[in-house]
Amino acid sequence: MSTSVAAPARGRSALALILAGILWGTGGLSGSLLAEKAHLSPLPVATYRLLLGGCVTVLFVVLTGRRPQWTVPVLRRLLVAGALIAQFQACYFGALTLTSVSIATMITIGSVPVFVALATAVRHRRLPGALTVVSMTAAVAGLVLLTWSPQGIPGGGRLLTGVTLALAAGAGFATLTVVTRRQVDGLDSFCTTAFGLLIGGILLLPFALGFGMAIPLRADVLAVALYFGLVPTGIAYGAYFLALRTAAPVVAALSALLEPLTAAVLSAVLLHDELGATGWTGAALLVAALAMSYLRE
Repeated sequence: MSTSVAAPARGRSALALILAGILWGTGGLSGSLLAEKAHLSPLPVATYRLLLGGCVTVLFVVLTGRRPQWTVPVLRRLLVAGALIAQFQACYFGALTLTSVSIATMITIGSVPVFVALATAVRHRRLPGALTVVSMTAAVAGLVLLTWSPQGIPGGGRLLTGVTLALAAGAGFATLTVVTRRQVDGLDSFCTTAFGLLIGGILLLPFALGFGMAIPLRADVLAVALYFGLVPTGIAYGAYFLALRTAAPVVAALSALLEPLTAAVLSAVLLHDELGATGWTGAALLVAALAMSYLRE
């Protein structure tokens, strides 16, 4: 591919990654609102997210005639994508339950670019470049400053189990990033998003039913649930998978850091949460790290 063709494609992929990260950031608020209004536990909320996102995007795929070719490689890719999405959601929300929002978010999201960089280095038998290491270090430091809260931290085996689940969630998302970047004939990013989300939701459903999934059939609850499934899930994952076609895996993984950044800024603006000097310093470091990775790409 020539430079004149590759540059606009990578520019579009950067915009898609930014869009995905920002929309993921609205998922925290909408998911919390759904849990509060419907009195749901974290795992049922995650299951509703995947099921609703999957159903809406599958409907879009069917109506637009973008159906995949049902070959063995396509089925294998969709099952792998669905299983990894389900594993990521289950481990992340398990970490939330056992530790705290700050620890689960910090370890899960912060470990994703590290895992991706390690996998890329092993695959290409080449150490990450200096700018990649600097941007990852700045990103992780910014994430720590932005999300760290020493309050409500458990101890002993509960903390160890929660940290392990958070690392497993980060590894799952990193694997999803690396695996889905390779194209499969007869399968585009929209179909990967739609059927991957739906399969992931179906895999989580038996576990979520044990926590109770009944929700009030009120207009406000249904509107929040629809937004939660469509915008920060269906559209965000669709933009992310679309960008993976041309974006470097490490750059894509770093874009996931926009999720806690967006959530923190929205909480400060809408809910009047105080970030303080430490939080805003972390936000600035995240923006600098992302800008460095995008400009380098």
